[in-house]
Amino acid sequence: MSEIRQAFEHPDERSRATSHDGPLDRISLRDHTVDVEIGAFQAERGTTQRICFNVVVEVRPLAGQVDDDVDRILSYDKVTEAIADALAEERLNLLETLAERIAERILWEPQAERVFVRIEKLDRGPGALGVEIVRALPDVVESAGTEERVHPQMVYLSNAAITSEFVTGWLDQLSAQEAPLLLCVGAPDVSAPNSAVGQAQRRIDLLSLEQNAWVLAGRDKRCVVVQTRTELDWAMKNNQISVWAPSKIVLDSVEGPTVEETDALALALWFATEMDAFGFLAIGAEVGADAVGFPVRSIDVETDRI
Repeated sequence: MSEIRQAFEHPDERSRATSHDGPLDRISLRDHTVDVEIGAFQAERGTTQRICFNVVVEVRPLAGQVDDDVDRILSYDKVTEAIADALAEERLNLLETLAERIAERILWEPQAERVFVRIEKLDRGPGALGVEIVRALPDVVESAGTEERVHPQMVYLSNAAITSEFVTGWLDQLSAQEAPLLLCVGAPDVSAPNSAVGQAQRRIDLLSLEQNAWVLAGRDKRCVVVQTRTELDWAMKNNQISVWAPSKIVLDSVEGPTVEETDALALALWFATEMDAFGFLAIGAEVGADAVGFPVRSIDVETDRI
């Protein structure tokens, strides 16, 4: 009965009931409510719902006096910042994923030993629906900032470039460069179906680009279609030639592109900015040199040299 009671109390109850032998201090956040777009169901896309966060962090006591110095403690601002950072990273389907990311960020803090994270949806039923996790310091393998970010060479290929006889030669030359290669494609020449529903049309236009991504992958077996950040990170670290399938990343972006999905070149430039690209090359399309904050250039589809 005590375990059932603790399950529905604030996570502080579980923290106290399962505390280690040594004394630990606790920092708590109660009923922190944020409007968030989250959820795996289609009805949860394009709208926000209230999400409630309750967090308890067990921290090692300071060896000396606090001396009323905020820089010497793990501030509760770090807890709310961990929540805000996790929410800003990308749109998520699962509360479980969000809870894991928040716990991981909190455990990056030097004093943190163990963290309890409870997240509840307040608008999906007559009661609160949620998850609660507990993670300890050994659960976090890597700390923030230990891994250097990879900067890809972004290449946009128009529909004419995808079908060009030079495409294999272009990939040969681009693969010889040091930066990992990430390809974006233009829309096919055929018109996409039309829908009166904006969200449906958005998906149709993105899927049209993905069809061309698969066409390019079929032209050269070195090209692998990728659609998630995890796939991209792995591919860039392992020298894989990746072709971006944009639907998931665009739809899951918290602050998505302001350009139309039908403007494939503008969408590719947006993604190059998101990926902090080393450079941008457009094959078969013109792009202004001052359009973005990294080197850009264009070549014609009749040119066989990069």
